[in-house]
Amino acid sequence: MTRLTRLLALTLGLLALPAEAARELSWEELVPAGTGYLYGMPPARHDGLQSEDQPPADPLTQSMTNAPTVAELDGQEVKLPGYVVPLNVDPNQRVTEFLLVPYFGACIHVPPPPSNQIVLVHSEIGIALDATWVPYWITGTLRVEQSESELANAGYRLDASGIEEFAY
Repeated sequence: MTRLTRLLALTLGLLALPAEAARELSWEELVPAGTGYLYGMPPARHDGLQSEDQPPADPLTQSMTNAPTVAELDGQEVKLPGYVVPLNVDPNQRVTEFLLVPYFGACIHVPPPPSNQIVLVHSEIGIALDATWVPYWITGTLRVEQSESELANAGYRLDASGIEEFAY
């Protein structure tokens, strides 16, 4: 093999290397170290009863709308599992904007989790509206960015580059 052929083979080999894989995150990693005491989800209450020292509150009110976030995650390529809460549906019945949450029913049937446990996702790929009840892996660039919707506040934003059904 000539020197030029070896150089060409090395260059082509480097170009063929796969891109760095997305960092697989757990929901706990979205909570800053030392603030775990803030992480607990409020228990769902269906009886409408409150203690005497509690003012009346909407049972579906988000407990922490501005929970602390992890600044070091900003700009990272990540893969996060979760459930979809639709915000925007395109004319083809595909959900293109949604909240990604750690448990089924969050923001709809039970109080929303703290904002650092909600990710606003924008996706050109989208998810079929009739398939939003299953969990998904969402891959993309994570941004530490507060946002508000009529359902809940989110502490992070993710521009989805990949969506796949979560397999147990």
